[in-house]
Amino acid sequence: MTKVYVSELVLRDGHQSLIATRMRTDDMLPICSKLDAIGFWSLEAWGGATFDACVRYLREDPWERLKKLRKALPNSRIQMLLRGQNLLGYRHYSDDVVRAFVQKSADNGVDVFRIFDAMNDLRNLKVSIEAVKAAGKHAEGTISYTTSPVHDIPHFVSLARELEAAGCDTLAIKDMAGLLTPQTTGDLVKALRQAISLPIHLHSHATSGLSAMSFLKGVEAGATILDTCNSAFGEGASHSSTESIVAALQGTEYDTGLNLVALQEITAYLREVRKKYWQFESDFTGVDTRVLVNQVPGGMISNLSNQLKEQGALNRMDEVLAEIPRVREDLGFPPLVTPTSQIVGTQAVLNVMTGARYKSVTTEVKNYLLGQYGKAPGTVNQDVKNLAVGNAEVIECRPADLLDDEMEKLRLETAGLAKGEEDVLTYAMFPDMAKTFLQERNAGSLKAEPLHHKENAAANAARYAPNEFKVTLHGETFHIKLTGSGHAGEEQRPFYVSVDGIAEEVIVETLSEVEVSGGKTNGKKKTVSSNEGNGRPRPTHEGCVTTAMPGTIVDVKVSAGDKVNAGDAVLVIEAMKMENEIQAPKSGIVVAVHVKKGDSVTPDESLLEIQPA
Repeated sequence: MTKVYVSELVLRDGHQSLIATRMRTDDMLPICSKLDAIGFWSLEAWGGATFDACVRYLREDPWERLKKLRKALPNSRIQMLLRGQNLLGYRHYSDDVVRAFVQKSADNGVDVFRIFDAMNDLRNLKVSIEAVKAAGKHAEGTISYTTSPVHDIPHFVSLARELEAAGCDTLAIKDMAGLLTPQTTGDLVKALRQAISLPIHLHSHATSGLSAMSFLKGVEAGATILDTCNSAFGEGASHSSTESIVAALQGTEYDTGLNLVALQEITAYLREVRKKYWQFESDFTGVDTRVLVNQVPGGMISNLSNQLKEQGALNRMDEVLAEIPRVREDLGFPPLVTPTSQIVGTQAVLNVMTGARYKSVTTEVKNYLLGQYGKAPGTVNQDVKNLAVGNAEVIECRPADLLDDEMEKLRLETAGLAKGEEDVLTYAMFPDMAKTFLQERNAGSLKAEPLHHKENAAANAARYAPNEFKVTLHGETFHIKLTGSGHAGEEQRPFYVSVDGIAEEVIVETLSEVEVSGGKTNGKKKTVSSNEGNGRPRPTHEGCVTTAMPGTIVDVKVSAGDKVNAGDAVLVIEAMKMENEIQAPKSGIVVAVHVKKGDSVTPDESLLEIQPA
């Protein structure tokens, strides 16, 4: 018999795909003993966006999560998703950082490393694979599956042969957007089986509604390991439900041998857990056949919708989804998987929000066009390249060959802050964010974003849904539109609004809490204090520099009195996890700078001003 093995994804990709990676460790641990007893080939529980989400939103130490899961899953292989030379961040890291990260991940509990590169540039996987093998762990080489004029079965077979030659133990077909059709899956697996001897592991999101059928054809063609997700977090932008696939294969030569009743006990627990995260649910995470055109991966769609919602721009999702394939073609058809999915997605959002394609180009797109992520699979749009980076030289070597060792420098930068090598590596992934995180952790003041209670649908529809409304005060009616806000849970939270078309900032200070029940307050009172503006003027002339999206200033490149030319980078803002250089709209002298590093900013504010020389 040709037994099929199952990897369970509920602790990582399932909640990443459906609730923006927000499941907390405390909700994972109680069900681990039952997950551990099932007999999965592996449990994917770390890597991907979980590291970022732990630090950014949940305020959890991701290394502590891994240690706790390792202790709670003594009989299971823990699997992680590793982005090759990108590791878990959004840039390439030096080889010594890659080796250190892999070793510490192995030391803390990772058994299987699924290693991929967003460009399928195998030069970017070499050091990761070597490090995993040196640590005595399982290296799973990965093909990032996509469709385009330059991606076909012979291309993927060639990649698979190189991964086998590099020493990988298994081969994964990573279909992050759910693009595999049953016929293509059968043909691809059959071709791979003839070309290589490695076990083939299938990963396909259910976004297009095709994954279960594709799995069956893949198994019939020789795939022996399937990625599934418990039905509590399965289907749609996630994956085929574990219980359904187990039931489909029962009694066949491919029987998984897994206990359906035991799986459903896990489902009952996780269904209740999911209810806690209702605020991160999205209308864009169900079956959506548009993915066959826009190719937005399951792990990206819930985060993209959540980020647009935070900006008050969720109504523009369809425009963004239409723009994504156009940007992808401009960049030479990279597979859409982290970090290229974020690179393409964020640029598409900018193109839509600014009203002009490539009026603002992110730092990551510029780096991509310069070859700093690897070789583009297809031909890059030269007009876009010239607009973004001009005649700058494109590198031809492996990008990491240009990087000096970083670990010693990182240790010095985190002296007095890091308690161990793991902290140094957290800082390496997200320096500014990690610095704040480590300071707060050391002070015992970490505070996770709040989980709102869903008393009833009507109360919460009234409490959270409106972002545009009219207020009548002393006989005057004002049209108010919410355009953005600071982090929920802060004692003083800024809200960015336009009042009759004029941008304002309102500071809401919590003095007491409101309890909502049936749409009415329970006798408690909420008082707010407010002030107009934050000292930044509104833009009044073409020399005023603004941002297209709310974000955080990460670098101020000029000072008052500096001479600048039109197109010079004057600010760097982080929005949607990507850094975006803001350019001078005209040549002249910087006469005022209204922001500093760390400031939260929104559109309709003048961040700095330029006057003619």
